[in-house]
This record gives sequence, structure tokens and C-alpha cells, in this order.
Amino acid sequence: MENNNIIEVNHLSKTFNLEAGFFAKNKQNVYAVNDVSFVIPRGTTYGLVGESGCGKTTTARLIIQMYKQTDGTIKFFAAEDKDAELLPPAVSTYNKKLLRLYREKVKYIFQDPARSLNPRLTVYNVLTAGLKYSSLWQGKQKARELAEKIITEVGLSVEDLERRPAEFSGGQRQRISIARGLIMNPSLLICDEVVSALDVSIQGQIINLLQDLRQSRNLSYIFITHDLKLASYFCDKIGVMYRGYLVEEAPAAVLYKTAVHPYTKLLFQGAQGELSNSNQEVKTTLSQENCCPFAYRCPNATEQCKKALPEFKEVSAGHRVRCIMAEAE
Repeated sequence: MENNNIIEVNHLSKTFNLEAGFFAKNKQNVYAVNDVSFVIPRGTTYGLVGESGCGKTTTARLIIQMYKQTDGTIKFFAAEDKDAELLPPAVSTYNKKLLRLYREKVKYIFQDPARSLNPRLTVYNVLTAGLKYSSLWQGKQKARELAEKIITEVGLSVEDLERRPAEFSGGQRQRISIARGLIMNPSLLICDEVVSALDVSIQGQIINLLQDLRQSRNLSYIFITHDLKLASYFCDKIGVMYRGYLVEEAPAAVLYKTAVHPYTKLLFQGAQGELSNSNQEVKTTLSQENCCPFAYRCPNATEQCKKALPEFKEVSAGHRVRCIMAEAE
């Protein structure tokens, strides 16, 4: 029986050892991701939202296995029977061969296409560079046909295959990045701040493209952004992260109407241009928390908030919050 979830993340944690400078002398660590758990049903979009430094990108890179987790598990459930036979669910057990196959099914789209696209290569070579070393390679003729199909699917022309990335605008380069991910026929795309550097009008075009691709290809997404309002529009479910912890998780429509955690409310204020304490920033977590991670910024913090780490509890169906005040209610 096929699992309806494509990804299951359970109690995921990542600690980085500081190996240079002052902190190395004091043997300190960075606790980047802390006990994070969520699931992504097949064909849906899960948003990871928070300010820079909150751990959302590290979480995504753990899922793609750019980093190895310190603790916890990541399970991937392939859609096709032949892939399911080859790929066991536990991602951390994969050898190099299985990891290569897994990365055909789970593709990462980076924030800055100007840096992630090789400026020396033509668009055709950018798209097909990885294809040559994958299980999907069927020769140059098939690769050309596939590249032509994919480039038109993302809104560019066949003639663009012979141009180089520097000849395109930012939005067009992001379309090329998306095409590079699609050419492997993945099941899951991880979109890391893919529209944050684009003009608002271009952002809308890329979001519409991603929506169309999700429907036509039955794709699933992990959508990473600092813009909670955008995530509420594009995602099915959202996890709000702060200092490596999920502090609130809910269906997007529920979160938009009834956000509970003070940090989530702060992000909504920022998205609407109402944020008053913009001089605040996310502190690096250099020790394991023994209090609410948001206590030092929270306008409603009490002494109790500074004495214990709140549990991540369900306050309504599918809506979880890490907040002592929410527990009291």
C-alpha cells in the first residue's frame, strides 16, 4: 500500500561544531535544528517560514542530505513501484548509489540563480550536465528532446538553450533553475527563497509557474521563505521556525486567520509593514534551550517562559504551538 506522505521528518536535529576562532577555544556548538518533526503529503506544499538564521535552510539541506543529521530520521516514500523497491524509506541509510537516485527524486532550487548556474555553460549544458550521470540518460538525441520540452514548459523558448545564463534576467534565470530541477522528473522540489531577490511582479509569475507545475506534474514542494504572507497564499501547510525549533504549525488558511504564537504574529506584522521592533535579530543558539527560544523577544514573556522549554502541543486539529501561554489556554 502506497504511503500518502512523500516525506516524514521525525525529531530532526543538527549541531555544528565550531572548529575555529574564539568559540572553538571554548568548545561551543551551534544548535541549528532542534527536534523538528513534520510530514508532507504527496502533491502538497509545505512552507518553512522564519527570519534568517532560524534553521529553515539547514532543515532543507538535511532533507537533501547536503548535511548529515545529528539526531532524528528522514523518511522518503517514492511514488513509483520500481523506485520504492530500490529506495528504502530511511534516507540516512543510503549509500552513494542510492543517494544519487534519491537526489534525482528530490531536487533543490537555490535562492540565487546567478551563483548556482555555471556562467560558462549554455543553458542546454546546464540542464543536461547532471542528466548524463543519472539513471535517466538515454543518449544525446533524447537529452536534446527533453531539454526542448522542459525549457518551453517553464516559459522560455527552444532558442534560449544556446544562450548563457548571464544573458537572461533574474526571473528568467530562476526559470532555468527550475527547468534544471525538472529535467530529472522529480517528485519533490525544495524551493529555497526562490523569489526573494525578484521584483514583485516577477515573483507572481514564478509562483504561478510553480503552481501550474504542481498540478501538471503532481509535484510536492518544500517552500522556504521569510515572507509569511506569501507562504499563506502558496502553501498548504506552514511550519514557523525560530532558533532551530518549530514554534507553530498549521494549515495555511488556519494560520493566516488564527495565528497563536507571538513570533508568528510578529512575522505577519512584518509582512504587512507594521513591524515596530525591526532592530531585533535571531540570536545564534550556542547552548541547548532550557526556556522558550522566543522569550528574550516576546512582549508577553513571563518568568515561567524563562524557566522551561514549552512542548510542541496541538491546540486544534492540525494546529501545533510551542508556547506556555497557549498551553495555559
